[in-house]
Amino acid sequence: MNVRLWSEELKHLREIILKPDKIEESKKLALKLHAMVHSSEMSGINEKTFEDEIWDGIDDASFRLSTNEKGRTVAYGIWHSTRIEDITMNILVANDTQVLVAGSWQKKINSSISDTGNQLSKEEIRNFSKDINMDELRKYRIAVGRKTEDIIKNLTADSMKRKFTKDQLQRIIDEGAVNTDEKAVWLIDFWGRKNVAGIILMPCTRHLLVHINESLKAKNAKIKKNR
Repeated sequence: MNVRLWSEELKHLREIILKPDKIEESKKLALKLHAMVHSSEMSGINEKTFEDEIWDGIDDASFRLSTNEKGRTVAYGIWHSTRIEDITMNILVANDTQVLVAGSWQKKINSSISDTGNQLSKEEIRNFSKDINMDELRKYRIAVGRKTEDIIKNLTADSMKRKFTKDQLQRIIDEGAVNTDEKAVWLIDFWGRKNVAGIILMPCTRHLLVHINESLKAKNAKIKKNR
């Protein structure tokens, strides 16, 4: 699947996701789109995904040190987008425990933060990326993706319209999942205006593709530099 087709199918999902008689089609399409913004190892599909392009032939220096025009590394992009999926799908959609917490992934990954990293400066992103365990971060992303699959499969037509409670939004802050810096805390209000369908259409799918593209730019920056 190319990006253009993926975007067209996301548009179709947006059109049908709140229609009760389209719930099974919506879930099937959401899972298909989600699979393409994760590794093929996560979903088990026999197709090269957008994320597979990141891991294909990547070396340690490209993962940690190379940056895109925004100063973001591959390590940061994978962490940031995966944390947002974990937070929104588990705390908000499923009202469950974060995968990060349930699997003690922060320690395994050797991450200095438990939040999304929105507040980090370019220098802080570089420092954050130096110590990250690439293999464990990849495993964490797979675990988050598989949990999301389970959540989507169990959604009902009524749950797609469900909004989030103040207690759920406060949990995000209380658990340190979003930093209280103004560069990050706006996420709480942003997510608070959405319903379950809105989370699937943005953090769970489109947001992941945005950061895959950013990470590919960071990875390719080193390749261009060495030519």
